[in-house]
Amino acid sequence: MRIIELWTFPVKSLGGQSRDEVVVEPWGLAGDRRWAMVDAAGEPVTARELPALLGLRAEQLDEDTLRIRDRDGGSVLVDTPLGIGPVPVGHSRQGVANPADEDVSRWISERVGRSLRLVWQEDPRVRRVSGAHGGQEGDVLSLADAGPLLLTSHASLTRLQGWVDEGDQPQPLDMLRFRPNVVIDGEQPFAEDGWGTVRLGEVTFRTAEVCDRCVLTTYDPQTLARGAEPIATLARHRRWDGKTWFGTRLVPQDEGVLRVGDPVVAGDVRP
Repeated sequence: MRIIELWTFPVKSLGGQSRDEVVVEPWGLAGDRRWAMVDAAGEPVTARELPALLGLRAEQLDEDTLRIRDRDGGSVLVDTPLGIGPVPVGHSRQGVANPADEDVSRWISERVGRSLRLVWQEDPRVRRVSGAHGGQEGDVLSLADAGPLLLTSHASLTRLQGWVDEGDQPQPLDMLRFRPNVVIDGEQPFAEDGWGTVRLGEVTFRTAEVCDRCVLTTYDPQTLARGAEPIATLARHRRWDGKTWFGTRLVPQDEGVLRVGDPVVAGDVRP
């Protein structure tokens, strides 16, 4: 097995960028989900509530600079807000974050039709992985929902696509619906569910949990059109505990660099 795609999403809920290689840090991939959107009260706003966010795309230019692009060719540069006082935010176990320049937040707000503020997580070490999501002592994460890194398998997507095609309304599924960090080719569909550990290239990860999927996956990442899939099909084939499941959340056990083409070696199997 090998890594076939790497993705980082610098701003939570915005489109991300494909990477050939990326550094693994204790809280996830370097530059992944260190920024997020909040409302005037500091409460998180994601594409689950505001799908227009998916129409913007963020890319890391260097350690201190992002560029956010819209679909009409416009863009805005975002500098890391060092020296700017933090504001309260509602992200669980986070407390505060640093706001971007007001003109950046205004640019984003105009394009998504809602007044929002872009904020940055200065120190990911303050946010632990919840025990309810497989976190252990010392596990930390970015502003991602529940785990430092999400892995998906092309073999699993192929099986899911086959189930969809057997239904009344077949349609192609893009892996980006699931917003993974690492995509592997895989051997057996959904084998990753049972891995206790996995080695990606030179870095070992622990599986925290299988990832439950939300309404966000029902938006086509290219057209932003919403449909019933893949949740409808996952509900028939991959439903337990009242949720649907696809992909696994991983926690780094050491640091290093991941590269497209790196070998993938499954470790112990979870009980």
